[in-house]
Amino acid sequence: MYRGWTADNEIKDASTFTYGPGSVLIISPGTLHTNWNASKTESMTYITFHFNIESLTLKSEIISTIANAVIPADAPIAKLAMKSAEQMVAYSDDPGLDKEQTNIKIQIELLNFLYGLMENINAYKPKNAKYSEREAKVSREMATLIEDYIDKEEVPIFSFGDICQKLGISTGYGHRTFKKVYGITPLHFIEEQKYRKAKLLLGSPEYSIEEISYMMGASSISNFSKQFKKWSGVTPSKYQRQIVTKRKVRNVKESGYFE
Repeated sequence: MYRGWTADNEIKDASTFTYGPGSVLIISPGTLHTNWNASKTESMTYITFHFNIESLTLKSEIISTIANAVIPADAPIAKLAMKSAEQMVAYSDDPGLDKEQTNIKIQIELLNFLYGLMENINAYKPKNAKYSEREAKVSREMATLIEDYIDKEEVPIFSFGDICQKLGISTGYGHRTFKKVYGITPLHFIEEQKYRKAKLLLGSPEYSIEEISYMMGASSISNFSKQFKKWSGVTPSKYQRQIVTKRKVRNVKESGYFE
């Protein structure tokens, strides 16, 4: 989102985009880009926020319709994005909110933005999609198989090659197609799904970290702990303590837990 005079944004392997006050550019995941002020004399202000979407359907629609293209200031999505970004900045600067309250407010605003995208994205759908119906179908099948593996009670050891073999396609084609449709690599998606499940299990008080590491298919507790810390920045035990702390609530007797 841009406020000020004109700016240029160059995306690798694509053209340079020039955009002005109120314009918006939604950039696909993993896209290398450079942004700079087109004016040598006037000041420039722009707001950037990074977000991820669990819905692969919405993610693929964004990538195929509005990603890596300038959305003019008078367009509904541009107005929505500017409003959301400015609100996020306001929440971040609000001294009356603590860190957790700020994070929740920002998450709510992001959800409002995504809902607005869903309502307005159909107007941007091109006649010729950036990927074929077959590519979309194959990608959905790959994503479903990955989710089915990871949602099992005990995550089996599998590779992306196993997924492609089940569908009768080469790993090269599978990798290119998945990235083309969803904007992330299949390996990245597998890691996202494993992280999602690990958080859910760690949030369940009936499971120990040892049991969770076994359910996640890790070769040892140590390897699971290293991998979870790589994903989240904290150890599984610390994450569990944080979850328990958030569940604590005060009742009339100043004690108790919310489960």
